[in-house]
Amino acid sequence: MKITVETRLEADPQKVWDFYTKEEHIVNWNFANPDWHCTSAKNDLRAMGEFNYRMEAKDGSAGFDFSGVFQFISICEKIIYQLDDKREVVVSFHTEHGDVLVQITFEPEENNSPEMQRQGWQAILDNFKNYTESH
Repeated sequence: MKITVETRLEADPQKVWDFYTKEEHIVNWNFANPDWHCTSAKNDLRAMGEFNYRMEAKDGSAGFDFSGVFQFISICEKIIYQLDDKREVVVSFHTEHGDVLVQITFEPEENNSPEMQRQGWQAILDNFKNYTESH
């Protein structure tokens, strides 16, 4: 089973790519709700490069590392990575009519319902859109 979330951005494809992949931007949008934040982002954006995004509740009550290894990178087009638990994620960037459609397809984990995971990933993608379009 795979889940896909998507959003369409009114922005230049290079800007969308940069804001999605650069550490200084990731920390500003990579969280599912306003009670959480991304306290750090490490991104070695190349095949077999590692990434680690630290996610924490703002009140300090919880936190986790979202991390894995990039499998494939095609600049401004596609990122494929494998999470530490071996699930695969594909991020696609499609330029259409001056907009960029970003689609993320992922394998859900077993601890939370697929719908809860879809909502969480969509919320993060919505944060990305809002952050990118407002800067």
